[in-house]
Amino acid sequence: MKRFIKSAALAVILATMGVLSIGNAEAAVSTETAFVLNTFSFLIHGVLVMFMAAGFAMLESGLVRSKNTAAICLKNIALYSIAGLMFYIIGYALMYTDVDKGWIGAFEFLYNPAPAELALLNADDASKAAANAAVLKDSTYASMSDWFFQMVFVATAASIVSGTLAERIKVWPFLIFVVVLSAIIYPIQGSWVWGAGWLSEMGFSDFAGSTLVHSAGGWAALAGAIALGARKGKFGPNGQVNPMPGANLPLATLGTFILWFGWFGFNGGSQLALGSAADATAIAIVYVNTNLAAASGVVVAMILTQLLFKKMDLTLCLNGAIGGLVAITAGPDLQQHSYAILIGGIGGALVVFAVPLIDKLKIDDVVGAISAHLICGIWGTLAVGIFGSGSLVTQFIGIVAIGAFVFGSSLIVWTILKVTMGIRVDEEAEMDGLDKSELGMEAYPEFGRG
Repeated sequence: MKRFIKSAALAVILATMGVLSIGNAEAAVSTETAFVLNTFSFLIHGVLVMFMAAGFAMLESGLVRSKNTAAICLKNIALYSIAGLMFYIIGYALMYTDVDKGWIGAFEFLYNPAPAELALLNADDASKAAANAAVLKDSTYASMSDWFFQMVFVATAASIVSGTLAERIKVWPFLIFVVVLSAIIYPIQGSWVWGAGWLSEMGFSDFAGSTLVHSAGGWAALAGAIALGARKGKFGPNGQVNPMPGANLPLATLGTFILWFGWFGFNGGSQLALGSAADATAIAIVYVNTNLAAASGVVVAMILTQLLFKKMDLTLCLNGAIGGLVAITAGPDLQQHSYAILIGGIGGALVVFAVPLIDKLKIDDVVGAISAHLICGIWGTLAVGIFGSGSLVTQFIGIVAIGAFVFGSSLIVWTILKVTMGIRVDEEAEMDGLDKSELGMEAYPEFGRG
């Protein structure tokens, strides 16, 4: 009896709030409630993705030598700040506003709230109802909530570049590249898919950015690594690879866990709605697939490193988690969770094989970002064509087109910076560490430098 009374009371409360549709067998939220929930989803998932900036900072800080720690921290907080400013000034409009003929958006500056939303905020009591109706008629979410969610993705792409080029790049040229990447390069290729551009019309599918974010960052990092060259002493004259271990593996592990945590926002928020039971169900599936793929990437990396090297390798296992996460990002909405385990596991395996391959090619990637983000991003995008509803041919076309554009344009920018102002510190500064040469300070002044 008590349970019945409680259930009846709850139903009355929900009906009063407009959450329950009386006379209908299905619960349905009002238009305004859907607006609120969708906006909340963008904001809270965006906050989770923003926390990934801390994850990248900690991961990279742990994988560089101690004499470069402060510099890597500065680069990460600076790139997040610059990416946000540039995406507000021009990037968002270039990516989402009037994508003309499917290739590029509008060159409009300073993206601001929708006029109807501002009118609602400034309406008096008499006109508030009409202003509220106008907002709900035009959109299903607050415009700036979408801007915030999309902005944190740009910073993620820039963070990928930071780790690859650590320990020998000058800070200011790197930050200038971030300006170009976040204002122009990233938005243009993003408009081709998420801005309803030409690749979207072809049927190319990238749910949360295996290619648009992670491979894009990987291509930019690869171009930078080629232009910059390897660290002094990384490669020997006879082709040998000299290890340069990071100074703080517990910090790198913490960074990986933070990235894993933030990835639920990265993939879950890319449902782009939370105003219905279907949306909520879809987000739950995305969360589970994201977690399973990362876990599978770790386990596969553990097994492979034990078999190949006779000992498990922590850094490869950390990147195995990231490889699994990157791989599932293109299709985290797959309704067969076993596919997520397979996709993530292959991502973890690819990292184990790709890291030494990149070294053999004499490309110096300090944190393994090219392997984890570029290679696994390509695999995850192809996996949508294999396990999902996408076309494998269309997925391949999108990978090649975006790769060619991002790599080519990035290489041009890196070359211009190299010729004009130089992108690499001198040999003495590299030996002393970037903390001292670029910042004039040390992250661990009371300890000896590694």
